[in-house]
Amino acid sequence: MKYDAGAKSMRCGHCDNTRAVGTSEGQQTIVEYNLEEGLAKAAERGYGTPVKTTMCKECGATVSFGENVTSTKCDFCDSSQVLEQEANRNVIRPESLVPFQVEEKAAADKFSGWIKGLWFRPSNLKHKAKVEEMSGVYVPYWTFDSNVDSDWTAQAGYYYYETEHYIDEEGEAQEKEVRKIRWEPAWGSRSDFHDDLLVCASKGLPPKLASKLRTFETAQLISYDPQYLSGWKAEEYAVELNDGWKDAVDKMEQIQHGRCRDDVPGDTQQFLNVSNKFYDETFKHVLLPIWISAYRYNDDVYRFLVNGQTGEVTGKAPYSVIKIVLFILMLVGIIGGLIFLLTR
Repeated sequence: MKYDAGAKSMRCGHCDNTRAVGTSEGQQTIVEYNLEEGLAKAAERGYGTPVKTTMCKECGATVSFGENVTSTKCDFCDSSQVLEQEANRNVIRPESLVPFQVEEKAAADKFSGWIKGLWFRPSNLKHKAKVEEMSGVYVPYWTFDSNVDSDWTAQAGYYYYETEHYIDEEGEAQEKEVRKIRWEPAWGSRSDFHDDLLVCASKGLPPKLASKLRTFETAQLISYDPQYLSGWKAEEYAVELNDGWKDAVDKMEQIQHGRCRDDVPGDTQQFLNVSNKFYDETFKHVLLPIWISAYRYNDDVYRFLVNGQTGEVTGKAPYSVIKIVLFILMLVGIIGGLIFLLTR
């Protein structure tokens, strides 16, 4: 039986019978692990089901899939340089996941619509990037929770206006209102809670592309069950827990800096300094569903992603220099023609 995204249950490929996933008592319990204990003992290891693993020699992604499945190319970069290796049984087991809710046909339709709607692209692009190249992969993420106390100091600026007198070019006396700033010291503090801040732990997805997927709803996370991986692939995390926490701290500090900036009174500000204290930090290792299309054009790799939960799309595609040049020449011709008509 394989997990069917449309039926949201296990489906038999022979008799089409379906069965619910994870019906045992207590299935929906999701644990937040203490960050300091995470690497030592807090989390279970492995996927909890027999898997095979391949590593891509080009992009470095490590993907696990069913033991009866073979893989000849990388789902992330389309490279054929994939080598089967011993599955890493010591990886921290996912605590929860969001099952695929967007079926392959719907993802392929998103792909086709996106390709057809692009401007200034090579004419043969839609033939090079075929929808059958879509792959459904559970991509690893870390989620972090933390309380943050922030103390800030700054110079708060208040606008005021003074009348200045001057002589214009004709020798006439004039006056104008000039805006000036009165600076005063300011300080304050605030406490915030960050819940389920996502850090992508994938090595196959480029960070800029992964960061564009913003619509994952972690409130719909459910407790991990190995059956959800049946018929699907899952990438092992390449960003370790400690490195993921460092990325999370950077993101939280940026958020806190913005919040403290908004707390500074007055009309403007300068010299904002923020000091943050983190405590009660917890983490989860989760798997999030992404449909991936990776295709090559002129030896370059372009990726297209569909959020397997919400259907959000993002991707990259090459531009056609010829089409852009022709469009610019057409605009120049139109503008030149208008100028000619207006000046006759």
